Amino acid sequence: MPTLALKVNVNTFRGTRLGVPRLIEVLLRHKVQASFFFTLGKDRTGRGIMRIFRPGFLSKASRISLVEHYGVKTMLYGTLLPAPDIGRKCADILRSVRDAGFEVGIHGYDLTLWEDKVISKDMEWTKRQMQRAYDRFIEIFGIAAKSYAAAGWQLNRHALRMMQRFGFNYTSDTRGVGPYFPTWNSEIIACPQFPTTLPTLDELINRDGITLENVVQYVLQLTKNPPPQGHVFSLSAEFEGGKWMPVFEQLLEGWKTQGYDIVSLRLYAQSMPVSLPRNEVVFRSVEGCIGTQAVQL
Repeated sequence: MPTLALKVNVNTFRGTRLGVPRLIEVLLRHKVQASFFFTLGKDRTGRGIMRIFRPGFLSKASRISLVEHYGVKTMLYGTLLPAPDIGRKCADILRSVRDAGFEVGIHGYDLTLWEDKVISKDMEWTKRQMQRAYDRFIEIFGIAAKSYAAAGWQLNRHALRMMQRFGFNYTSDTRGVGPYFPTWNSEIIACPQFPTTLPTLDELINRDGITLENVVQYVLQLTKNPPPQGHVFSLSAEFEGGKWMPVFEQLLEGWKTQGYDIVSLRLYAQSMPVSLPRNEVVFRSVEGCIGTQAVQL
C-alpha cells in the first residue's frame, strides 16, 4: 500500500487555538494519522510586513487573502498588538495533540524572524533560535523533540548541523521528490530529510485556472500514480484547519480511494529503506511561493 504522510504546520496563535482542535477532530473521524509541528514562541506575524518587497508576495497576496485566513488581529501581532506567547498560552492544546495519539515536533520559535533572517545568519544566531524552541518543547511535553520542520522551508548550513546535533530522527525542511540525506556544499548531514513532495493548496488556488472547486481534482491527478517512496503533503492549521477544511476532507477521501495509507512522518519513516541517497540542498523559487525555498537537488 502506498503511503502519504501529512505534515501539519502550526504557524500562529489563532491557528493553534482554532485550527488545531478542528484538524484533530477531522483526522480522528477519518481514522488517519498526521504529524503536527508547532510554533513555540511568540506570534509576531505582523512584523512580516517587509515581505511585501520579496518576489512573489504581491502575486500571492492577490490570490490568497491572508487576513481572511489569519484574521486581522494576527496580522497586527508584534506591531500594533502585543505578540501572544503560543507555547505558554496554548500548552494544553499542544499536549492534547500528543494525547490524541498524533506525532508532535518543532516548527520553530519565532517564525517571522526565522523566515526573514535565517538564510543570512551565523551559527550563534541559528543555534540560539533553535535552542529556544528545543527547550520550550521540553518544557511543554517533558521530553525532547524527535522531529523538526523549518518554517517556510527556510534554513542555512548551521541549522542543518544543529539538527544533527540535537539528534532528531528526521527533519522536513525542504521541497523535493523523496527521502534523502542532505548535503550542503558537499558537507554530509547525518539526519534524514523527508521533503514535501506536493504543492500546497495556497500555492495552487487561484493560479492557472485552479479554484476551490477544482483543486481537489488537480491534486488527486498528481497523486494518481504513487511513486515508490510515497508522498508528503504539507498543510497548515490556518488554511486547512479553517475555511479550507471541506477541501481537505475531500482530499482525504480521494487519497483513501486511491489506496493510500495516510500516516504521520514517524510512520512514513518506517517504510523507508535503510540506505537513502545523498542530495544537495539549494535555494530556488517554487511556483506560487514568495521568494526562494530550500529544495532537494
